[in-house]
Amino acid sequence: RQNHVSILAGTDSSSVLEEKGDLPGTSLHDELALLVDAGFTPSEALRAATLNPASFLGRSDSLGTIDAGKTANLVLLEPNPLQEIHNTKRIAAVILEGRYLDRLALDRMLRENCRNCSGNPTH
Repeated sequence: RQNHVSILAGTDSSSVLEEKGDLPGTSLHDELALLVDAGFTPSEALRAATLNPASFLGRSDSLGTIDAGKTANLVLLEPNPLQEIHNTKRIAAVILEGRYLDRLALDRMLRENCRNCSGNPTH
């Protein structure tokens, strides 16, 4: 950070995680919290998961920020993650490629995707 190196947040998935009931992407919430614990602001941590990867991939013209003409992939949170980074786990709705998915739809999708998991589904 001091040397102006872009930090990219990301997540990996493995069969071990899926056996525990974790779905791909759920560990990103923990990674954001770890960035804040390491001294990043919540805003910097969120940029590491949004704008920075889009810029790295050369896709900042279509991804990474909320602007007219960009792909509408949004996670809508009830509490403000800038005040408390753990609020990223409190997902109220998602807009995926312009399609609105409320909490009930997300929970239904989670249950369907976890039917083959041996552990409890997490979100």
